[in-house]
Amino acid sequence: MSDQGSEGEAGFAPMMGKELEEEELEGRQSCDGGMVEDSDFDDDEEPKLCGVCGDNATGYHFNAMTCEGCKGFFRRAMKRNLQFSCPFQNLCIITKNNRRQCQACRLKKCLDIGMLKELIMSDKAVEQRRELIKKKKQRLKESPSTEEPKGLDTQQEAIIQELVEAQKKTFDISFSHFKQFRPINRNTDHQLQVNQTSPDQDASLQESQGASSRQWSDMEPHPSDSANKASSQIYSMLPHIADLSTYMIQQIINFAKILSSFRELSIEDQIALLKGATFEVCQIRFNMLFNTESGIWECGPILYNIDDAANAGFQPHLLDPLLKFHYMLRNLKLHETEYVLMQAISLFSPDRPGVVSHDAIDKCQECFALILKTYIDTRRSQPSKLLFPKIMACLTELRTMNDEYTKQVLKIQDIQPDVTPLMMEVFSNNP
Repeated sequence: MSDQGSEGEAGFAPMMGKELEEEELEGRQSCDGGMVEDSDFDDDEEPKLCGVCGDNATGYHFNAMTCEGCKGFFRRAMKRNLQFSCPFQNLCIITKNNRRQCQACRLKKCLDIGMLKELIMSDKAVEQRRELIKKKKQRLKESPSTEEPKGLDTQQEAIIQELVEAQKKTFDISFSHFKQFRPINRNTDHQLQVNQTSPDQDASLQESQGASSRQWSDMEPHPSDSANKASSQIYSMLPHIADLSTYMIQQIINFAKILSSFRELSIEDQIALLKGATFEVCQIRFNMLFNTESGIWECGPILYNIDDAANAGFQPHLLDPLLKFHYMLRNLKLHETEYVLMQAISLFSPDRPGVVSHDAIDKCQECFALILKTYIDTRRSQPSKLLFPKIMACLTELRTMNDEYTKQVLKIQDIQPDVTPLMMEVFSNNP
């Protein structure tokens, strides 16, 4: 049986129109509903390859890096509940050229690389997203267009002021109040490092670890069995990284509570938005502390690199794109206002699981996106037409990593239960 949905079979275009539209809706979308081009991410790098057939990949689809053809194939096979059989011995090697010859082995390869049926949008969810996009397009048509960009109005200025003040009240950028934490233990016996650190990095991190250990010693005495406990840990950095993450989560919750538009929502929607956006907002804040020259996050007196996350149990298929994201976003050299507007756009995402007031939250998100674009057009000394879409592309890239992060947190907790209760509450699968 041939793959009727594969690219290049133009004769099937009419009958596949609706399915292709649904695939586009399920694709990599920015917060304003637009598609994100891969050139935003790979201008100077080698193309990524599809984990199924080796063709050029277009991004993460259903939890795996794949091309458009294999994404569509997996979606159709799962939604139609198709049953395939291999004419050989279920040992076919799937390539770009032969991927249509054995659908059974192609589907098996999709599942083997981690593609998940649960991430395929239901017909109802597709219809809801289609309606949201339609409404946004209609509002854009009704908005008056002008040649010269208008400046921020009084209401937009007030929103920016509220966001910036909330950020200053809830983001301890110097980490001067980050004191109640379990000590750093950079024992790498159990973990394969993501990137080799330089000698300068090693020296800086060792000095940072010494400072944090002294701080811990001043706070409370070590338990008599702390050495034995540390030696038995699989992920040596997990206790400290869990405390660091919890500290950031607490601040993000407080940030949201200050915003008037957030307080107006129901408790159910507030919880759904926080559970959905906490990882993304946390990474946006961490990016403000990222040093692109050293690859280190400078959190006051304590320094971290990507290997610390690896030694907390996180795996390369999350950490590699995450590190790339931080370089990509930091190199945009954003203003503080642009960072806080990014956080607001991420927080007010109407398609988070469990959200009820889709329209109200969608309007808030659109308002923040419009303010961001206007700010870039009118407040930067050298406005760039590409900056706004690049910021939205970064938000989309974060969104693709969100589910994977949650999956890994829950798996790490099963292996070594050092994840804090607040983290488990935020990142559990329950809406």
